[in-house]
Amino acid sequence: MGQATIQTVPTLFTSRLELRPIELPFVEAVVAGDRAAAEAACGAALPEAWPGPDLVWRAFAASMEAVRADPVTRLWGDTLLIARDGPRRVLGSVVFHGRPADGVAEVGYGVEDGSQRQGFATEGTRACVEWALAQDGIAAVTATTFPWHTASLRVIERLGMARAGVREHAYLGELLVFERRRER
Repeated sequence: MGQATIQTVPTLFTSRLELRPIELPFVEAVVAGDRAAAEAACGAALPEAWPGPDLVWRAFAASMEAVRADPVTRLWGDTLLIARDGPRRVLGSVVFHGRPADGVAEVGYGVEDGSQRQGFATEGTRACVEWALAQDGIAAVTATTFPWHTASLRVIERLGMARAGVREHAYLGELLVFERRRER
């Protein structure tokens, strides 16, 4: 699939969130540790502890050169969760680990500590999963989590995902795999 045919995520809105696409200037600023540039690039304040070095490493473990070479594919569907009420602030993100070549997109999500347990992960991830499943060539969306991660399991359940298997992580052990397929 050529880059010109890839559909990029528009800014999506839910009742409480603006889901703003993550673009290369934001990624560059985050990786460089330039908070002011990252906030300017996304038009919202970042939480004090977000994104921390661990999140940056997990989110951009792939070569930045690969992201720079093809940001449309590598950042496909990735969004920042921005509060619609009150001051513009980033609450978290939903990412898809790039445009999938096989039609199965893997979603990941996270909300900063001060905004957890308020339904933002479910609300934002639901909008992004529905967007992904409406895109040409996407047959399913998967999510993985640890069996002990009850908050993540609640989000997955609320998204209507069904258990699809188990995957072993080289260092962290068993991961549960869930899936939601495109309705025909």
